[in-house]
Amino acid sequence: QVQLVESGGGLVQAGGSLNLSCAASGITFSRYAMGWFRQAPGKDREFAAGISFSGGSTSYVDSVKGRFTISRDNAKNTVYLQMKNLKPEDTAVYYCAADQYGNGDSRIYKYEYWGQGTQVTVSS
Repeated sequence: QVQLVESGGGLVQAGGSLNLSCAASGITFSRYAMGWFRQAPGKDREFAAGISFSGGSTSYVDSVKGRFTISRDNAKNTVYLQMKNLKPEDTAVYYCAADQYGNGDSRIYKYEYWGQGTQVTVSS
């Protein structure tokens, strides 16, 4: 069965950094665009970053541009999200998701598989 397992979340002070990982199994990873979404308490799940199945294209929500970097290692079936200069408003549960042959865009309905999420808390 398909599994997406996120790790790397935690508690960090504002201005700090965290590196999230998402390990995939049960899919041909290189055929899937990967996205990172986040959901803060009381808010809708929103797109944070995405990377195409080829790795040649990335996209970010404006609020994280210049601070977050998405990357992938197809040999390890893993997608990463490097987060720097974190802000309290980045506090959320972060989910990775997979979209077959996608380009890593923000359309949430395109993502077929989802992880269980990892909590990121940024204190002020």
